[in-house]
Amino acid sequence: MSAAECKPMEATGTARNDDVVRGIMFMIGATVMFAASNALSKWVVAIYPVGEVMFARSLTSLLVCAAFMLPMTGLSVFATRRLRDHLARGASQAVSQTFTVIAFSMMPLAGAIAINFSAPLFSGLISVLWLKERAGLARWGTLIAGFIGVLIVVKPGAESFQLGALFALANAIMYGSVTVAVRGMSKTESANTLLMWQMLTLAVLHTGLLVFGFRWPASQDVGLLIASGVANAAAQYLWTRALHAAPATAVSPFYYFLLVWSLAIGFFVWGDVPTIDLLVGSAIVVGSGLFLLYHEAQRRTAAPAVVMAPDAKNAAVMAVRRA
Repeated sequence: MSAAECKPMEATGTARNDDVVRGIMFMIGATVMFAASNALSKWVVAIYPVGEVMFARSLTSLLVCAAFMLPMTGLSVFATRRLRDHLARGASQAVSQTFTVIAFSMMPLAGAIAINFSAPLFSGLISVLWLKERAGLARWGTLIAGFIGVLIVVKPGAESFQLGALFALANAIMYGSVTVAVRGMSKTESANTLLMWQMLTLAVLHTGLLVFGFRWPASQDVGLLIASGVANAAAQYLWTRALHAAPATAVSPFYYFLLVWSLAIGFFVWGDVPTIDLLVGSAIVVGSGLFLLYHEAQRRTAAPAVVMAPDAKNAAVMAVRRA
């Protein structure tokens, strides 16, 4: 993921039959596409300004999503009474995604992804501190363990500490914050509306980054820039299909396959050999995220019946992560 990608949710409680196997396949496919988009972004950002890379990726993703969606929905997909929320969400994720790509340019791909996986932990912490949600021993223990895992990956104070880790951490904190801030949007906005407003906002805002530098791309690099956006759009589509096909608690754990692909790509493309610290820290972060997802799902299942199943599903989804 990149870490803070658009993540549209269901807006209605329409009943449907779940297809867990199909949902899992969609989710795994999404992680492959996210890994490809991240790797392409890391490759081209070593040649071109960050703003140019973000603009090319966001514009391409917008065009791809619009080409598939607008013929079915028309401009009515943009109808909303929550314009301010959409713009705030898009602005925060525009910054968040930019931080992620900067992190990719400064550190191994897998390390940045592992740190980005801590976003649900920050979301949980902010929910406790800001929204005054109750946190029992299990939740606090999970949050503390997860942050220890982040520290193991980041290694503050060590000679190997990289500035890129700060950008990856800033992305995780920002995405965790915006997740809490817009938690209720999926109750009133359709998946299509969330998707298109995010794509449009990202493309517009990333256009502004071109003032910080632009280099006319070589012909072979144009294809890489476009491919990054296409892969990102494909990942968003597969991610959404996964969550429509099966419960979030069934498919979301497979999102962590993104770390596996990132480790493999980093090794074969850039020769990044994963360190023990990275593997141990990543395992703790992933384990904490999975337990937090399970704990929150169990807590909502045990809650009074006034909480509708689709709401529980949306809440569980928002606890997971990435773009």
